[in-house]
Amino acid sequence: MHISDGVLSPAVIAFGWIVSIVFIAFSFKWAQKHGSIAEQIPKLSVFTAAFFVASLIHINVPPTSVHLILNGLLGVVLGALAYPAMFIGLVLQALLFQHGGITTIGINSFNVGVPALISYVAFRKGSAMGLSKPVIGGICGGLAILLTTVFLALVLITAGEQFEMMAKLVIIPHMVIMVIEAVITASVVAYLAKVKPELLPLDKEDNK
Repeated sequence: MHISDGVLSPAVIAFGWIVSIVFIAFSFKWAQKHGSIAEQIPKLSVFTAAFFVASLIHINVPPTSVHLILNGLLGVVLGALAYPAMFIGLVLQALLFQHGGITTIGINSFNVGVPALISYVAFRKGSAMGLSKPVIGGICGGLAILLTTVFLALVLITAGEQFEMMAKLVIIPHMVIMVIEAVITASVVAYLAKVKPELLPLDKEDNK
């Protein structure tokens, strides 16, 4: 999921940065409407760290290896703040471990951040309809990986014919991650819904 420098065109890189800046600004504006940002910092810090560490857990799926992302989980728990959380995580990964490029942080954030936001909306809608929170959480966890994989493949295709095969190769291995993250997200949501429902970004009536 970490695209390196020198792969993408200036237009795609610019698109990634513009969209990321817009979504980060929106995220903090949303947070201010739903309470103090300072109150969200502990939760934001914990799940940013989880996202950061998840990228270090690699799973061998021949002919390559893949790693956990947890963007669906971050979307479900952090809501709109999932985007800046993952942006921060990607910056740290690029600077400390050279996972991905510096110029591509914007588009890499887009690839994982937008699916997280979609997962958040889906979780809110599903919970409002009375669906089981663990079930809808699991669906959101898997959906985020599916969307991230599709976004990554599409971005790689824009880089030219030499990356088309790579775009195809990333799809199948990440289906394994999709299943794993669906289980992880469902488990975390089930736990939080039982012992700490206020950590889920839901209206009070949805937490009942």
